[in-house]
Amino acid sequence: MYAEGVKHPEEILKKLYKGTTTVGIVGEGFTVLATDRRATSGYFIASKHARKIAEIDRHVAVTIAGTVGDAQQLVERLRAEARLYRVEMEAPIPVKSLATLASLILFQNRPLLLIQMLVGGVDKEEGATLYSVDWLGTVTKENYIATGSGTPFAVAILESEYREGIKEEEAVKLAVKAVRAAMQRDPASGEGVDVAVVKEDGIRFIRGESVSL
Repeated sequence: MYAEGVKHPEEILKKLYKGTTTVGIVGEGFTVLATDRRATSGYFIASKHARKIAEIDRHVAVTIAGTVGDAQQLVERLRAEARLYRVEMEAPIPVKSLATLASLILFQNRPLLLIQMLVGGVDKEEGATLYSVDWLGTVTKENYIATGSGTPFAVAILESEYREGIKEEEAVKLAVKAVRAAMQRDPASGEGVDVAVVKEDGIRFIRGESVSL
């Protein structure tokens, strides 16, 4: 039973997974993140130019799925904490620590912040890593993953073509292919693909239109 005005978790999940497709892939010394560009409000296309990959520090980035305002707030909080860590510790924040921080924030604010996030980066402690953080604060470490309403279509591509030791160019092409597959079948995903290749010394952003499969 749920108190009056408190929504059942399934109702919240329907909103969380209604739009977008995000993908993450880990390789040797890099992490690839990719997303579509469509932002929806119900069945209305609110934007065709939404940026769903955010740089947190030069060695780590995140993808966002869920409520835009909540996601922007969380991204700014993570950026501030990463800058503070770098100043105080004179070192970049570990990717795992950033994912854990996002998890704690989402857990403490459940179910007010409706966000699912991929945290991908490269650090000296673990090398290239990818974490999935859901709206309840659950954290899982992944070699590849997709989130959002296009997940079933993107994951089908990832599972059939991902392999250990994948090279950077192959990972970029696979990420773009997975998001494009979702865009062809999921009405809440579309308008093109954005890609980020995250390495320890910086992040390179790529437009999916420039990637030939």
